[in-house]
Amino acid sequence: MVRPPKPTPPKGELSEMKKDPLSVKLEVDSFDGKIHVEWEPEASVTPMGQLPFFIQFLKTGHRFEPWINDCPLTYKSPNAPQKVDVIGSLMLSILSGHKRYAHIGTIIGDKVNAQLLGMKKIVSDDSARRGLKKIDEDEGVEWMQKHLHLCFDPLLTIPWIMDVDVTVKTIYGHQEGAVNGYNPHKKGRPSHTYHSYMMANLKLILEVEVRPGNQSQSKYSLPGLMELLNRLPKRCWPEFVRGDCDWGSDRVMSELEDSGCHYLFKMKKHDNVKKAIGNEHCSGGWVKYDNHWEGKESVIKLSGWKKERRIIIVRRRRPENEIPMLEKGIKERQQTLALIEEPENIKAYEYSVLVTSLDNDIVSIINHYRNRADCENNFDEIKNQWGWGGYVTKDMARCRMLARMVALVYNWWTLYVRLSNPDSHKESITSRPLLMSSIGKLTHSGNQKKIKLTSQHRWMYKIAKLQSELCDFLALQG
Repeated sequence: MVRPPKPTPPKGELSEMKKDPLSVKLEVDSFDGKIHVEWEPEASVTPMGQLPFFIQFLKTGHRFEPWINDCPLTYKSPNAPQKVDVIGSLMLSILSGHKRYAHIGTIIGDKVNAQLLGMKKIVSDDSARRGLKKIDEDEGVEWMQKHLHLCFDPLLTIPWIMDVDVTVKTIYGHQEGAVNGYNPHKKGRPSHTYHSYMMANLKLILEVEVRPGNQSQSKYSLPGLMELLNRLPKRCWPEFVRGDCDWGSDRVMSELEDSGCHYLFKMKKHDNVKKAIGNEHCSGGWVKYDNHWEGKESVIKLSGWKKERRIIIVRRRRPENEIPMLEKGIKERQQTLALIEEPENIKAYEYSVLVTSLDNDIVSIINHYRNRADCENNFDEIKNQWGWGGYVTKDMARCRMLARMVALVYNWWTLYVRLSNPDSHKESITSRPLLMSSIGKLTHSGNQKKIKLTSQHRWMYKIAKLQSELCDFLALQG
């Protein structure tokens, strides 16, 4: 069978095809009639049109420029990009909510914000990866720790609480440190662990360490925690350190006691802990916390502990129609202990046990630990809405670098958003569309530069008022 020859396009269409595709004018048929489409590649536009306000915040607070100047990145080639281009490109990528280096290509045409940051261009993802590889790891850690500290240093003289936790990042390739460990979301899948330290309520990240997936226990976090505390003056230490049941070990508590730092941890329900619960179950003296929970104070000394410690037993009565059961092979987050007082009257309670060195009253301690739930939401936000869940490289050094860089940019953005709404924290899924996402077009008129913004947000007028107030405030600070 002979194929028919391809039809030759008319001469007019052939000449159009030889042109630059960006210069070709197109006619599109829509439900609103025909429209003419033209490309405008030279226009200076950005999808992050409100970012100039954030850039003003960084400049007024002396954040961005000192961070770039202190960066230990050096190039020998005269054709290499400047370090402000490399680090600035990564910052813009993190602000955009990217999770992969390849996503930098989606903002490479942003000719507005790059210019406002003092950059000549946005580099490619390969240049960004290679640039991070040139940074010595020890120098890079010192560089990032210094600027993370500057985010919260003025706040350390006010009483504050430190939340400690470990989050798991699933790895799908063959990266350094990607080994099997505790991974509740993808069981059997290799992972990295992010050991994080956060200033509670203000939601500022103090430090983050990236470790292999089989190092998720608190004993691997303890050296980093003590190093972080030792970098701070004693008068700037937290009121206490707060963590989940993995932190309620003798090694961690003894280290904190020796250093003079208070703690509040949850305890695992070992056999001796269950005995303590049974001993206190039928005794009086329970203090009501609210309509559902009540607590009682006791002391306990587990085998392997150097001394006895104060515990707070917290319980809640389960509904009468709910029979407490422990299903075989299923490890519940909170076990239940059912005790029978009368043959026909079974009372079942759900128990939790807290261990602490604080001397506060029972209600205050229970309330302190309940407030820790807010910490879990914050770690979930940074992992899923920022870059902790991505930016993977074969070597762990760059993973550690990007984890701290994401934490720094997150801290900057959190402080900036708090200026607009001091009473509550807005997650990035809300704050990015509100305070960043707008179409911005940069125009020049004489010596004056002008950015015209177009927002698709339904609160456009509220946003304009908000940014006007922020701009006035930052201008006064400058």
